[in-house]
Amino acid sequence: MRQLVAILWLVGAGCGVAAADDVPLPRPRPELPAVSSEPLSFREAAGPDFDTSKVTAKPTDCDTRLKSIAAIDLMPRLIGPGACGGDDIVEVDAVLLAGNKQIEMKPTPLLQCPMAEQLALWLRDQAAPRVAEAGPTIASVQSYDDFECRLRNRQITGKVSEHGKADAIDVRGFTLVNGSFIGLTDVNADKDLRDDLRQSACGRFTTVLGPGSDGYHEQHIHLDLLQRHNGYRICQWDVRVPPPPKPEPATVVAGEPVPLPPPRPHVSRDSRKL
Repeated sequence: MRQLVAILWLVGAGCGVAAADDVPLPRPRPELPAVSSEPLSFREAAGPDFDTSKVTAKPTDCDTRLKSIAAIDLMPRLIGPGACGGDDIVEVDAVLLAGNKQIEMKPTPLLQCPMAEQLALWLRDQAAPRVAEAGPTIASVQSYDDFECRLRNRQITGKVSEHGKADAIDVRGFTLVNGSFIGLTDVNADKDLRDDLRQSACGRFTTVLGPGSDGYHEQHIHLDLLQRHNGYRICQWDVRVPPPPKPEPATVVAGEPVPLPPPRPHVSRDSRKL
């Protein structure tokens, strides 16, 4: 009897194994790419086009010019990743004005020196005088973005943004010495002043993007010095005004007749056939 039970158990186990063989197994996990335990060398991080002979602590001619009109700190070369970074990078703390006055940068941007120089000249020679004509002077510049390694408009495909090369800055507006704020995209701010600022910015920078440009610059103004074929420039900044007020609904006084719409003009049958 025990032998019969053992034989039946083995037959059942064999059937169980056969049934298990018919069950599909899960797919094997994909192999993960090997992660190097060694950090990149300077040459690997800097890229093949980097000229080590240019590494020096001596200020460039641009640095020397910029120090006369702005308070800056010289920064190390920004390296990658990819096409991001650049050399002759400065951090701009403030723009210097006459009479020991200055315009602070908040937050302080990291920019290539040529871009920082044009920004300082625009603020000192054009923006500040125009704002002063309308009222209190500029105390600080409120920026939105400067150096950031990313693609244009933070998309996942496309070209590297000029922000990734420290060649661009986004400006929200100016805080004045009396504490008030002028938003460059504020429809309620002085339109004549914003028109003047737009004209001066488009004359100095090769790219100016604001409201009406591409939907990504509705709350700030983008400025950069991108060099294009044949010196092509982009100036897309709509200086907008508040929308007209909506007409108030007519009020009807109790007891007064409501005016009827004018009757339609009589149309003959013959004219309806045309």
